[in-house]
Amino acid sequence: MIYTLTLTLAQRPEVLERVLRVVRHRGFKVTGMNMQLEDSKTASLDMSVESERAVELLTNQLEKLIDVIQCRALTLEPVKAEKVIS
Repeated sequence: MIYTLTLTLAQRPEVLERVLRVVRHRGFKVTGMNMQLEDSKTASLDMSVESERAVELLTNQLEKLIDVIQCRALTLEPVKAEKVIS
């Protein structure tokens, strides 16, 4: 299953490393990532992750990090192929 996470983070040098460590320890694979500085104190991180595990296992741990201000997850359902009859 592929999930999209949107995180608002405190802008600190080590915050990205902490987030990625939690992602790896929880058994998720990062498939895409985009980080933007919002202002001098916060950054926005959009990340796509893949795993057969429930996304709540990851989001619950990310929310515990001191530098994570907000964490939201979206589920992307696999695209079903349509049968083509010729």
